[in-house]
Amino acid sequence: MKATWEKIEKNTGVLEVEVDAEQVNAALDRAFRKVVRRVNVPGFRKGKVPRPIFEARFGVESLYQDAINDLLPDAYEQAVKETGIEPVDQPDIDIERFAKNEPFVFKAKVTVKPEVTLGEYKGLEVTEKSTEVTEEELGQELRRLQERHAELVVLEEGTAEKGDIVVIDYEGTIDGEPFEGGKAEKQSLELGSGTFIPGFEDQLVGMAKGEEKDIHVTFPEDYHAEHLRGKPAVFKVTVRDIKRKNLPELDDEFAKDVSEFETLEEFKEDLKKRLKEQKERERDLKLEADVIEKAAANAEVDIPPVMIETEIDRMVRDFENRLRMSGMNLELYYRFSGQDEAALREQMREEAAKRVKSSLVLEAIAKAENVQVDEEDVNRELERMTETYRQSVEELRAIIERNGNMDDFKADLRIKKTVKWLVENSKRTPEVA
Repeated sequence: MKATWEKIEKNTGVLEVEVDAEQVNAALDRAFRKVVRRVNVPGFRKGKVPRPIFEARFGVESLYQDAINDLLPDAYEQAVKETGIEPVDQPDIDIERFAKNEPFVFKAKVTVKPEVTLGEYKGLEVTEKSTEVTEEELGQELRRLQERHAELVVLEEGTAEKGDIVVIDYEGTIDGEPFEGGKAEKQSLELGSGTFIPGFEDQLVGMAKGEEKDIHVTFPEDYHAEHLRGKPAVFKVTVRDIKRKNLPELDDEFAKDVSEFETLEEFKEDLKKRLKEQKERERDLKLEADVIEKAAANAEVDIPPVMIETEIDRMVRDFENRLRMSGMNLELYYRFSGQDEAALREQMREEAAKRVKSSLVLEAIAKAENVQVDEEDVNRELERMTETYRQSVEELRAIIERNGNMDDFKADLRIKKTVKWLVENSKRTPEVA
């Protein structure tokens, strides 16, 4: 087989392939064995028609399409490997010549992965977030733990304050008319949580049990229900109950209740350590995101539209999976949000383009810096994965290899090593408090 590649535009070219006559004849033989099983010819049992009689009656050309379908996929795949191109879309195939005892010639117009012109990527200046845990941060975390373990006490007297949980009935109207989703009974709401429309919760502060009040608000311009965006509304609200959190004391007993430690001081030390580890993870993620963003901004690449569309497809699938995990689906989301598929895809377009460019730039940097992945890297990553998937290194490796994903696994690992290299070779400036 012969294959040649000629670039005709920035990201497209023509792959010309010639498959030798011997392979063509072998494909015709296979096509005949497939087709003859379905042919009825008087005087012969089904599937037993001799090849010469078949060709005399139907013509050898009747086998061409099946033979082409047999040869083309493997020939195209082999030609891609021989020429070293990286297609990013299905090819546009043009059959130039196909006949018995002759070479099979076809051309494929192919969109390929674009070339990247790298800019500055070594020594990128990034800000490094502090990982020190302040007493204020420790106190805030302890307060959150107190609230999580707080006892709710129903107030018989007094008025609602921020942090209280109120149980309310409400009915909303716009221009005096009720609207869908604007009515509820026995709705629990924590004041200050930001769960309801801006301004709603603030107007409940100071209300007493049994009190009624008209609350005036305006729906945000970006509200999920399109027909309510920017509309002024009035909610008639009745407070059924007010519940206040009775926080437990911060003492040794509290530490025993929420942890395995015997004293509050031991628990605080462990909590501070965990908060520091969390801040270190956040610092590392921020550094990685910053170096990727800066390296991509400094590079130039003309991205084929199909690559962006493919990334949007992936993002939509991921979004749909997240919706399903929360008991929804895309159809319900479109109904509640007032969007359609086209609007959702357009909303994702900018982020998709950013992701594609970042990926292309990282691949180019990996190539420029000769970043390689060896067996030690693979084993280290598999070892790390055992903590998440609760399977051994051998089991994880077997699954990846069985699914034919080892090359993709190594490619992802190569990108991770490249990001790590960028961070290690960056100029980090401590964050100013």
